Amino acid sequence: MELRGKRVLITGASRGIGESLAHSFADAGAVVALVARNQDALEALAAALGGTAHSADLSDPTQVAALVPRVEDEAGHIDVLVNNAGIENPGSFIDAPEDEMRQVTQVNYLAPAELCRQAIPRMLRRGSGHIVNVSSMAGCSVAPGLVTYSASKAALSHFTAGLRADLRGLSIGTTLVELGPIPTDMLAQGYDYEPTGKAFQRAYRLRFMVDVPREKVSREVVKAVQKGRRHVRLPKRGAFSPLLVEAPRRATEIMLTGIPHQAK
Repeated sequence: MELRGKRVLITGASRGIGESLAHSFADAGAVVALVARNQDALEALAAALGGTAHSADLSDPTQVAALVPRVEDEAGHIDVLVNNAGIENPGSFIDAPEDEMRQVTQVNYLAPAELCRQAIPRMLRRGSGHIVNVSSMAGCSVAPGLVTYSASKAALSHFTAGLRADLRGLSIGTTLVELGPIPTDMLAQGYDYEPTGKAFQRAYRLRFMVDVPREKVSREVVKAVQKGRRHVRLPKRGAFSPLLVEAPRRATEIMLTGIPHQAK
């Protein structure tokens, strides 16, 4: 997809990977529509990039329910949807606050799925579009203290594979982004719970984990949208886990070649 002049909606855009994605898409000539809870940071970034700011709390289903129509009314139609927002609360599953599982699942899986549900029919009517779902390698393998986070990211990854199958032959592309450790505030938060921190430290010692700068992530995501790539997996040395998980999906896709994925 040629990004110049296209509008890209990015969730979780006020900091971390989302902020870097906003810069990279703007550098590629796109107009960015930025979504996050922090209104002040969002408006400052939107002003710097010539984009628009749309404050929303994705943990609130009522705010998610009409977000795409709201952004399109305020800014114009969305060509690319980047579901980047995510939360992680490392700790013992049985000791977590009673609403934590709902909140993590809502932000990391249910909100992205709902935004796809809102955006895709609009993209189809216009004849083009692209979906980017930012997941995690934690969706393939679980570290201590990350039960709910890992489950939510596994759901997002599998959802994206199913979405890709449903959209086969149509004018919308998908990119699943599966990431290892990216130096952000969220990664630093993992060390607040000792078992999670020790798991991270061992993975680093064994060289299974290496830090990937968020700027590299954003550049690779932009290239994936431009070239229509299905996957971004970083660091590359950790890609064997998502490749193993992807194998049965790909086998099923091949087995179902020729079977229509949309009812006539």
